[in-house]
Amino acid sequence: MAVATAMSSSERKRVVVIGGGFAGINVAQELGKLPLDITLVDRKNHHTFQPLLYQVALGVLSPAEIAQPIRSILRDHQNVEVLMDEAIGFDLPQQRVLMKTGAQLEYDYLVVATGSTHSYFGRDDWAPLAPGLKTVEDATEIRRRVLLAFELAERQMQESGIHPPLKFVIVGGGPTGVELAGAISDIARLYMTKDFRHIEPASAEVQIFEGSPSILAAYPTDLQRKAVEQLNALGVKVRTNAHVTDIQPGYVVVEDERVEAAVTLWAAGVQASPLGKLLGFPTDRRGCVFVDQYLNPPGHPEIFICGDLAHVEEDGRQLPGVAQPAMQMGTYAAKRIARLTARDFGSDGSGVNAPFHYFDKGDMATIGRKAAVANIKWPFKGHLSGVFAWITWLFVHVFFLIGFRNRLGIFRQWAWTYITFSEGARLITGSQNLPGWNEKYGSQDAPSAEKQLDLASPKT
Repeated sequence: MAVATAMSSSERKRVVVIGGGFAGINVAQELGKLPLDITLVDRKNHHTFQPLLYQVALGVLSPAEIAQPIRSILRDHQNVEVLMDEAIGFDLPQQRVLMKTGAQLEYDYLVVATGSTHSYFGRDDWAPLAPGLKTVEDATEIRRRVLLAFELAERQMQESGIHPPLKFVIVGGGPTGVELAGAISDIARLYMTKDFRHIEPASAEVQIFEGSPSILAAYPTDLQRKAVEQLNALGVKVRTNAHVTDIQPGYVVVEDERVEAAVTLWAAGVQASPLGKLLGFPTDRRGCVFVDQYLNPPGHPEIFICGDLAHVEEDGRQLPGVAQPAMQMGTYAAKRIARLTARDFGSDGSGVNAPFHYFDKGDMATIGRKAAVANIKWPFKGHLSGVFAWITWLFVHVFFLIGFRNRLGIFRQWAWTYITFSEGARLITGSQNLPGWNEKYGSQDAPSAEKQLDLASPKT
């Protein structure tokens, strides 16, 4: 079996980074400036700016505007290698990572930052019926389903004179669920009103079902209330203490109530990457690895767990699995590795024992066009909602995009879409099957010739 040393002929330290998300990219960029040999491994060749995935899911942006090849991001760091492969195990005594291709990577320091995935709470059979939103592929699948629902309704109206209600159900009222709900309402009410001749896109119904007493549970109560008000203004119905007990093609069951749904989307839960358990360290119920103040698992100061995969607590609360903590963990891990290696080469390694501390700048969630909530903690403290929160959210997210080209392109696209109500990237690719639709509406009797002629006339 091949063993890749991931290093030059010199005695430089070898750092293997598993995961090309926010934490992994920050580690590689920081260490890329130092005399170390770094190998970054990811199953995909691109880094995705996940906070904007929902904009791809609803056709406002294209995938290339929120994703960038990892090699392009790291091309200026000559000591960083990028490997498109998948880690499937670890040999901790020998300090090796086992790869899916059969290769093994040796390391002196290991950073594992493989993020999280969807959790269906033991009902994985729901996954094909209610996609979540974690990857570009998820986003394009959601886009396909949402846009296809409007297209099938238009075709159904032409062929039979009626179409089923366009009902969209989002399970989960966290930031992702709120963003998806508001965006669906926006495109239906504002961006597609002139695109169809036989249906009224603005008649689409959007519902959020949240199992807890409130949406955006991590936000202050006044912002939760503002979020509900803004969602209601967009026509989105919010139901809290509503537990979804079953999902089937074309409908969901809330307690004992059947709710029809042309499209069902999942935003209710996440679980850590399976690599956390493969490491063999203690994990929490979501699969996050318990780490110490240096982001190390028990007994392994050479291993760092970062991002969504790490269980880190401050002030008695676990840090949220969002971009800012992941970026700060990645930067911290890189600096600690730099100090440890400096000490190995005779330096005093000043600051090597400084623990990780999360600098909380606040949280933001967009709800729709000119609608958002923001819990600002830096550079000032305040609660914003409405258009001011939306503008703040816009600039913050553009600022943190990887690469200037992405920032400029996205800001230009947003401005054009906002001013002109243009079509964005509303493309349907892949299958034309929508779960539940064909089974219920695909075999209706053909209308008469007179009815067909009547239906051929555009609506007035």
